[in-house]
Amino acid sequence: MKNASLILNIVLVVAVAVLFYLHFSSGKKAETTKVVSSTGTASVPAGDFRIAYFEMDSINASFAMVKDVKTELGKEEERINNELTRLQKTYNEKITQYQGQSQSMSQVESEKANRDVLQLQERIRSTKQEMDQKFQDLYMRKMQDVKMKVEDYLKEYNKSKGYTYILAYEPGFIFYRDSTYNITGDLLKGLNGLYKKK
Repeated sequence: MKNASLILNIVLVVAVAVLFYLHFSSGKKAETTKVVSSTGTASVPAGDFRIAYFEMDSINASFAMVKDVKTELGKEEERINNELTRLQKTYNEKITQYQGQSQSMSQVESEKANRDVLQLQERIRSTKQEMDQKFQDLYMRKMQDVKMKVEDYLKEYNKSKGYTYILAYEPGFIFYRDSTYNITGDLLKGLNGLYKKK
């Protein structure tokens, strides 16, 4: 039994040694390929795995669609704030009116005024909640549209580039990046060109 185990171990060691030898003595030199990016050309090892990245801050600052979305969202936010300010003003006027009449109000009128104030408070609260929800929905929809535009463009862009992954760089997420693989310039040029056509 000990001899069988010893023979099996010797066979395994020889097999590992042969595989090790074949792996490291293949004699092939690593191929290199030229990579062209918005920052220049460099030689990098060829293989099945290539990664590029783009600066998300630059997309947010320079993509015309993002600027239009921000403008639209700003107008919507202003409209919501104006409506809430109007409701708050109405509420304050009612409070002032009821306070001025409080000395001459009967018990029934006072209770009616309290109900009126509470209903107005509830209306303001529910209107604010509804408007906030609609704004969040609009924001998410618009950001999803931007994301889809970028993704669709990157799919077309990558047909000729052959990257395995294209990442969005955001500070704190990636700790090192080689600017050779920065495609932000190409991406902005292509996205803005397509957006202006539409």
